[in-house]
Amino acid sequence: MNHDPHRAGTRVTVIPGDGIGPEVVAATQRVIDATGVKILWEPHEAGAAVFRRGLPSGVPPETIASIADTRVALKGPLETPVGFGEKSANVTLRKLFETYANIRPVREMPGVTTPYSGRGIDLVIVRENVEDLYAGIEHRQTAGVAQCLKLMSRKGCEKIVRLAFEVAIAEGRKRVHCATKANIMKLTEGLMKRTFEAVAPDYPQIEAHHIIVDNCAHQLVRTPEQFDVIVTSNMNGDILSDLTSGLVGGLGFAPGANIGNEVAIFEAVHGSAPKYAGKNTINPTAVLLSGVMMLRHLGELEAARRVEEAVLVTLERGTYTRDVRPEGAASTDRFADTVIANLGQRPEHWRARDVQALRMPTLDPTPDFMRLKTRRTVGVDVFIEAEISPAQLGPTISEVADGLPVQLKMISNRGTKVFPATGAVPDCVDHWRCRFVLRDGMTALLDDTIAELLRRVARHHRWMHVEKLEQYDQDDGFTRAQGED
Repeated sequence: MNHDPHRAGTRVTVIPGDGIGPEVVAATQRVIDATGVKILWEPHEAGAAVFRRGLPSGVPPETIASIADTRVALKGPLETPVGFGEKSANVTLRKLFETYANIRPVREMPGVTTPYSGRGIDLVIVRENVEDLYAGIEHRQTAGVAQCLKLMSRKGCEKIVRLAFEVAIAEGRKRVHCATKANIMKLTEGLMKRTFEAVAPDYPQIEAHHIIVDNCAHQLVRTPEQFDVIVTSNMNGDILSDLTSGLVGGLGFAPGANIGNEVAIFEAVHGSAPKYAGKNTINPTAVLLSGVMMLRHLGELEAARRVEEAVLVTLERGTYTRDVRPEGAASTDRFADTVIANLGQRPEHWRARDVQALRMPTLDPTPDFMRLKTRRTVGVDVFIEAEISPAQLGPTISEVADGLPVQLKMISNRGTKVFPATGAVPDCVDHWRCRFVLRDGMTALLDDTIAELLRRVARHHRWMHVEKLEQYDQDDGFTRAQGED
């Protein structure tokens, strides 16, 4: 590609990726080059080949250095190990460069027949990209019980919510839905909901609606045309964006961008599909449209419009790949050649959206983002391992607090209160949460008291995890177990 060091241009790191990645990325590079925009491609690797060399992150230092320097990358799909130690190279790149937003447009395409054809689906999923369960903090707490920490921050929620409103403004959209599971996870998903409701008044020109995520999935299948922008947490966004791509013809038409304040990485939503690698049959549209998003990010709005319109013209005039229909399907290369030939032409019945430059939100960079007036430790949850019944465990755990400023309030198993008995009959495992709270008249729980409590617990049972029960500005920073008063 463009490697002449004497030619002026914008430097972009390009990661061909695994499986079908090199084919669809090369097709996209050819189309972008044909627009006349001067891109200096800097090829680097990540993914399967790097894992095979024994690097657990899947991303070598030279690739990291290139992205840190260019600040823009076009990336093919990378293989992710399943069920063993290596981290996802995709997630590694997102986290290293704090690309906190994953933007995934979904739009009905000409010539791509689906059960939703003619409904006018045209929406964007704005997914938080580095927090939530994807923090990847997991532990086996007993031999048969594993834990994953769902971490969501006020700052992370505000950044993604504000960006969703900015996407709506840049693309001339009218409404933003915030999809959460705040009815169940009131502190984590609830934080996203509360942040959305606090930020929405700053964008009075945009309609703001909260929706429970399972209802959102239901509504997307029934009436997807009602949505413009959906902002949501990491796991929810991962699921919803795959669902929405299925409405318009599949992952072959699903572009994506990982955006941060410093770095942007552009990639299709689809995977590496190794069984199709090297066959020159894969649809490059998703990566092509990711390239359109990259051009917009670089300020090349006219070139972005020309490529998007050329893709629409190509599909409208009946050139398609095997994922649309096997009969008469074009190869990857011929599809890209046809798009190049159609540059400068406009579709007859399909309009490319008039997209303006996206304004990135700016927040206070300090870690201490939230300012508190008061905080108080009012108790402690001690998680222990024991192979006995709640009726046997309760009295022994109650006794360890004798003479201390705390007392046992309850014991839960998998989130349900089992001691004192409630009449419920849960199927218990060997993982128990023992909740100790301050006795009447006590004002605060000190670390020395918690340390002594743990020493006493350890004489009888193995403990593996401790959580302080905090009050922030007199609001409880913890939830109750099912059945707990």
